Amino acid sequence: MANNLVYRPIGIARSPFVRQAGTPVQPTYAATVKGMLEIEEEYALALKDLDGFERIWVLYHFNRAGPYQAMVVPYHDDTPHGLFATRAPGRPNPIGISVVKLLSVKGTCLEVEGLDLLDGTPLLDLKPYIPEFDAFSPSRTGWLANGRRRTTADSRFEDES
Repeated sequence: MANNLVYRPIGIARSPFVRQAGTPVQPTYAATVKGMLEIEEEYALALKDLDGFERIWVLYHFNRAGPYQAMVVPYHDDTPHGLFATRAPGRPNPIGISVVKLLSVKGTCLEVEGLDLLDGTPLLDLKPYIPEFDAFSPSRTGWLANGRRRTTADSRFEDES
């Protein structure tokens, strides 16, 4: 197994959110939030044909997340759960994933809606969302079936340094 994986951001997210507190905790709670994904010029050709998709997966680095914790109290519950049973940001490899609506592609700027990222979040990859491959319904949702629904974050997972 590789000991040192190195990822280089492909761009940066621009959003109205600058702190975790008050940021929507999932894209569905950010349905009307517009933002931009600014992609590095060297990846311009890789964006060809992306504009034909309604939604895209955005993989990103939780650059302001606190340290890894094996047990966390997620936003949608009041009891601790194993980190891997949550979407909490303090992960061994702080990688996040969101599905956003793609409004337009202008050069290397993607206008999106449903953005639940902090301004300045480094982007790692983009992939088209394809319902035939990506949607499984109905699906079991574990503890979340009985969890509470908090729509915005507080600062519980923010890096304090």
